[in-house]
Amino acid sequence: MPTLLTVRDVEDLLSRGTPVPADARLTPAARDLLSSRASLISAKPASRPSSGAARPSAEPFVPDYEFRWTPGSDPKTPAEIERFFHSPAINTLKERMCEMGRRLWQKDYTDGNGGNITIRVGDNLALCTPTLICKGFMAPDEMCLVDLDGKQLAGSRKRTSEALTHFGIMKRQPACKACVHAHPPHATAFAIANVSIPSCLIPEAEVFLGKIGVAKYQTPGTPANADEVGEVGKDHQAVLMQNHGVIVWGKDVEDAYWKMENIDSYCRTIWIAAGLGGGLHRFTGGQAKELVELRQKLGMPDPRAGLKECELCDSAEFRPGAACSADARESTPPTGTVGADPAVEAMVKKITEQLLKQLGGK
Repeated sequence: MPTLLTVRDVEDLLSRGTPVPADARLTPAARDLLSSRASLISAKPASRPSSGAARPSAEPFVPDYEFRWTPGSDPKTPAEIERFFHSPAINTLKERMCEMGRRLWQKDYTDGNGGNITIRVGDNLALCTPTLICKGFMAPDEMCLVDLDGKQLAGSRKRTSEALTHFGIMKRQPACKACVHAHPPHATAFAIANVSIPSCLIPEAEVFLGKIGVAKYQTPGTPANADEVGEVGKDHQAVLMQNHGVIVWGKDVEDAYWKMENIDSYCRTIWIAAGLGGGLHRFTGGQAKELVELRQKLGMPDPRAGLKECELCDSAEFRPGAACSADARESTPPTGTVGADPAVEAMVKKITEQLLKQLGGK
């Protein structure tokens, strides 16, 4: 596996005049540092092009920040765990967790000590944010290393209790390499109101979020919540947790964070569009099927893959103040009978008759 170098690693190599290995993976900051010194990327000196010859261009690429490990290689002894926890690759992940925390806080997705972040780094290992900390002001040395049962193995700060919820997904879904939990206002409003998020409205939401799952309320941080969210999350990369917030997962921590932005922006856009009075225009099931296929080509799992076109778009009418969830529809009495009570109705009728009688006597 190629080495993952941070900006600090690159600075150290450059200060010693050592070329950066050609197969090294670089963090975004490290790549920026090398942008003006491309000749140092390869250990072999570049041949000077002949006069008038075109310089070879770099092959376009898509950055890949997924952390990969060799199965069965988890550190065992305290010394091995400490070396692993302070290794360059893990330190880079800690920095990225802090960056995602700052983004969450700046977007008002977290308040106080709300929200948490995890990255899987082994068969039975994960990094997680500590408890009781503002996500906008975290430092790399405050991150924690835990096993997937929640036992803390390294780190001076106590780990978040809600890491178990993340691990509920990771244990069931191998593609889940990072989770982000937060309370983005617009998406959380849907979770609190128990209103289903309509589908087939924006292509990007269908591709990058897929079918949005809903997990029933359980006390945060408990095994019951881990089981509930884990079962829903194994088939859904974005999950509304009733009366709580949102949890999303991806192949790396930035991928997961993007989905948090995606779902809150989607919910906000739906809320605004529904208030315009023209209804919500959905694309067709056939068009939705094309988006599901595109999502699969991008390597993202999708439980809708086997559905018929007619099953891909929900038919619920969403408008501000309307409850679109199945539970709400089943429990709402017919029009004109909401809150009806025989004793109250009789009292209202009697008072109305008295008022009419008094008005008629004037």
